[in-house]
Amino acid sequence: MHRWRLRGAELVVSALVGAMGLVPTLRAIEAGKHVALANKEVLVMAGELVTRAARAAGVDLFPLDSEHNAIFQALRGHRRADVRRIILTASGGPFLRHSLAALREVTREDALRHPTWKMGTKITVDSATLMNKGLEVIEAHWLFDLSPEQIR
Repeated sequence: MHRWRLRGAELVVSALVGAMGLVPTLRAIEAGKHVALANKEVLVMAGELVTRAARAAGVDLFPLDSEHNAIFQALRGHRRADVRRIILTASGGPFLRHSLAALREVTREDALRHPTWKMGTKITVDSATLMNKGLEVIEAHWLFDLSPEQIR
């Protein structure tokens, strides 16, 4: 394993995809560096571990994703106890207007026909099926220290 140092850095951007980002994120926290998260997987798979480490090290976690970053900015200066709920927006996905019968006929290829941009197979399917929104709820829970009931 490579030993890397973070001399002079105040903030580390964690942008490795998937589980690959966990160890470097934890090492940055252990080194006392604030972390800007550009992936949700680190918190989805190890949110309790990461947030506990950040609290112990006295460092902050900052979301870079646009929706979570907007929520982060809106919450600045407010006590969590005063937050009734946050709302994560969703377009409804490409199958929003499909009937239950039509949804039974959806294929993998249908889900992979993203209307806007190429994101890779897993992320495209997660987006089309709204699984991504479920992952964002988990991410928001750990980032903002809110109960699942406070996240819509």
